[in-house]
Amino acid sequence: MSERLQGRVALVTGGASGIGKATAEALAREGARVVITDLNEAGGAAVTTELGGQALFLRQDVTSEQDWDTVIAAVQERCGRVDVVVNNAGILIPGNVETLTLAQWQKLMRVNADSVFLGTRAGVKAMKERGGAIVNIASISSWLPVDGYAGYGASKAAVAQLTRAAALHCRKNGIPVRVNSVHPDGVWTPMTEETLRGAPPGFKKEHLLYDVRSNPKGRACMPSEVASVVVFLASDDAKAINGAEMHVDNGVLGMGL
Repeated sequence: MSERLQGRVALVTGGASGIGKATAEALAREGARVVITDLNEAGGAAVTTELGGQALFLRQDVTSEQDWDTVIAAVQERCGRVDVVVNNAGILIPGNVETLTLAQWQKLMRVNADSVFLGTRAGVKAMKERGGAIVNIASISSWLPVDGYAGYGASKAAVAQLTRAAALHCRKNGIPVRVNSVHPDGVWTPMTEETLRGAPPGFKKEHLLYDVRSNPKGRACMPSEVASVVVFLASDDAKAINGAEMHVDNGVLGMGL
């Protein structure tokens, strides 16, 4: 059994479900001690119970600067160090440029973009001396326009640009922290499942976000497929990868949805 992250401590936000849960499980399988944060206390506790002694749950509002300070301090106190930060927590609110409200736009930016800024900044500070890796979960919508998710796409574009800027900052200043982003397409998670309310009878989850007429073999990614890329970026196998935008989209770049 591979244990590429043996002895390391990884913090995963939004770890109670979806990509965060799959990532926490994958990191633990590779030997890492995993700290899961979320507002969903019941879900977070369930994941830590599943993972046993390798996991710890902390309640966190990722949009709160104070919560970030508190969580990082708690991880350092209880685990002794931080080696990996996965900024995964996020929300999905539909709406095009006409229907999206300002309040919805601001909420998307606060949860999806502000939180990644706070987490990246906290990660760089915590790992500045020892070194480490930060992985920010973005989306194909950071570069592919999706009419019905204008605000979501904009928030993920901010994540992509912040990742590049942070990676460059670390490289230029000799800080041994790598910062990369992962860009999945429609991943089958509880969050995206909510978008299927009112879907026509017979709709298959594999066709989430795909036009089945022009792309009949398109399929949604599974959380485990994204998690495996996160593990790679967190490990020494990716020690020369910094500022990269990893697409986990089954070829959407060349084909579209």
